[in-house]
Amino acid sequence: MFVKAGRPGWEALIPFYREYIITRLTGRPAWWIVLLLIPIVNIFIAITIYIDFVKSFGKRSFWEHAGTVLLPFVVFPMWGTDTKTTYWGLSTTDEFKQKYPYQKSVGREWADAIIFAVVAATLIRGFLIEAYMIPTGSMEKSLLVGDFIFVSKVNYGPRVPMTPVAFPFSHHTLPTGGKAYWEGISIDYKRLPGFEDIERNDVVVFNYPMDADAPFNRPVDKRENYIKRCIAIGGDTLRIVNSQIYINGMLQENPPESETTYYVKTNGTDLNPQTLFDMRVEGMRQSETEYVFTMTEAQSETVASWANVEVVKPNISPKDAFDEQVFPHTRMYPWNVDNYGDIIIPKKGWTVKLDSLTVPIYERSISVYEGNSFEKRADGYYINSEKADSYTFQMDYYWMMGDNRHSSADSRLWGFVPEDHIVGKALFVWLSLDEVGSFFDKVRWNRIFMGIK
Repeated sequence: MFVKAGRPGWEALIPFYREYIITRLTGRPAWWIVLLLIPIVNIFIAITIYIDFVKSFGKRSFWEHAGTVLLPFVVFPMWGTDTKTTYWGLSTTDEFKQKYPYQKSVGREWADAIIFAVVAATLIRGFLIEAYMIPTGSMEKSLLVGDFIFVSKVNYGPRVPMTPVAFPFSHHTLPTGGKAYWEGISIDYKRLPGFEDIERNDVVVFNYPMDADAPFNRPVDKRENYIKRCIAIGGDTLRIVNSQIYINGMLQENPPESETTYYVKTNGTDLNPQTLFDMRVEGMRQSETEYVFTMTEAQSETVASWANVEVVKPNISPKDAFDEQVFPHTRMYPWNVDNYGDIIIPKKGWTVKLDSLTVPIYERSISVYEGNSFEKRADGYYINSEKADSYTFQMDYYWMMGDNRHSSADSRLWGFVPEDHIVGKALFVWLSLDEVGSFFDKVRWNRIFMGIK
């Protein structure tokens, strides 16, 4: 096709120079080539340049343009060897449009608009920013049920789609049921460069690691989206003592809006339910004088100041109370959600010795997340059928916890979050709706465009 346009054929073989020549053959500005270096933008520019190119050869139908974008390795050789396909001129100029007028049908206009909108929205959601809604109270009161948030994909670097063939605007399930994706094509984990690394206390959206198991067995990028706070990063040693978090031996401050459950005892006088409702304090009454409430530390101090309240204290599990729901689900580690660890978060390049103490904690990461076969035999441990007494991790891992510490299914229950599960960083609330009232009564106006700390 270059030869038909009067150019040497070898020019079509050199990336970027080829696109520069195409701008000369179509009339586009040469500086557009710089835009091909900008991630995401380059996709739109490349599509535009090549559509302009085939227009210069009289290819202007919907299917010809679809072939250009989806099957260039088929249509370009076909047109290049077709004697009826000739070069008409600079397709973006007014002279060309006057000489070769072309009027799209209404159907074609709608088809082009819809396809462009779907492609643009998919690229924006996949590589730049995406909207989510908070469905549960696991992050209260930092994030409330009914908060609509924007999550940046570029802060940590956009993840290249690992299951690229999927129904637009569906995550893992179609509205009618069934899978919204096809696993026939899969791409190994890759992430484009980002602006920052994940830091402790970042609020992060990630794919729920346990969706790797039955009955879902979903690919990584189609696992359910969760939002939690990153408490520890790869290489950190985490410990929880009486609900207080220690990282590398140092006490960590809880977020001001984090919640936990408190035991409250009164002198027998009822608490005002309207006051509790206005404070968004929820809980249950256990006796005439005893309550258990979920609230922030500041709210607990307010409740403690009431004249009819005698006792307010955190409702913490005893240190020796084993909870079988807590990771790694073995009495070898008699931990619970309030007293946990020490546990080391895996880091890329870190080597762990394999023994009866470490295997319960790290076996899932080695086998499920990093794709190795893992066996325990009479004479030791085998990774990919080779005997091993240690393992070096290939990814960074993170420890995620909800700010509502006693109402959050998080890393305390299912362990580490691998880096390939990271979706993005939560930036701000763009809309917040309460559960009751008319639309305008539901809107929490004070939370609109609130940054997420």
